[in-house]
Amino acid sequence: MIDLPVGPLVSTAWLADHLGDPQVRVVDMRGKVLPPTDPKPHYFARPEDYAAGHIPGAAYIDWTRDIVDLDDPVPAQVAPPEKVAALFGGLGIGDDTVVVAYDDWFSMYAGRLLWVLRYYGHENARILNGGLLKWQAEGRPMSAEAPSFAPATFTPRPQPALRRTADQMLAGLGSDALIIDARSDKEYRGEESRAARGGHIPGAANVFYQGLLSAEDHTYASPEELRARFAAAGVDLGDLGDREVVAYCNGGVSATPAALAVEIATGRRVAIYDGSWNEWGNDAGKPLER
Repeated sequence: MIDLPVGPLVSTAWLADHLGDPQVRVVDMRGKVLPPTDPKPHYFARPEDYAAGHIPGAAYIDWTRDIVDLDDPVPAQVAPPEKVAALFGGLGIGDDTVVVAYDDWFSMYAGRLLWVLRYYGHENARILNGGLLKWQAEGRPMSAEAPSFAPATFTPRPQPALRRTADQMLAGLGSDALIIDARSDKEYRGEESRAARGGHIPGAANVFYQGLLSAEDHTYASPEELRARFAAAGVDLGDLGDREVVAYCNGGVSATPAALAVEIATGRRVAIYDGSWNEWGNDAGKPLER
């Protein structure tokens, strides 16, 4: 049985030691998001970068198509259970498989995959701390070979507590829930927006996701430093108790590094508002602040 570290992260050294283990599946999640000021579409996958070189044995998942519900009018909503079962099973990810996800942009795409796996009840999943940046900086191996996988059985077991809908967010306004907006300061203040309206959900605190990881190698700060960074943004993580904590961004992707930072700092799991500003900002009936 694999000795999987507690918490959402594994180190590059841990992955290097387990790279050839048949129970471990590595997933490359590299993608790209254009600035809000650019013309749409803003969301892209980067399979060409995967094809040019990736961690040996890694599979590739397109975050814009493979793990989303393409029939949902709100972009990037979590894929339905039958779709994820087919996807993961086809990649050899079964109920007992350990999944290690990585990208090269503050772990937001890897974080989204981790959230999807957890949402569907798969706990043997982790993010590579520092992602591809740290892996390559350490001179670790890369490969251009596309692996093949024996099919496996992935059983989706939805965990509703990890996901919030717009109606749930609306019903919770005015409560003591901690709402974390992981977007940039300009988006939070409504100066830029990917939606028809600019601003933020009433009562939300702005904690930009990139400020929670190292700019040099995209590793997470220590629990103590994370608590200090949240405090600097006006968020006290010292005594959350039973207080509900929800993170959002534009599509529930860059919210995941902020959610994981809370988990690293406190041990508490954080729910994701899946629709995020792509939904809230385009609904004239939803209240907002600037």
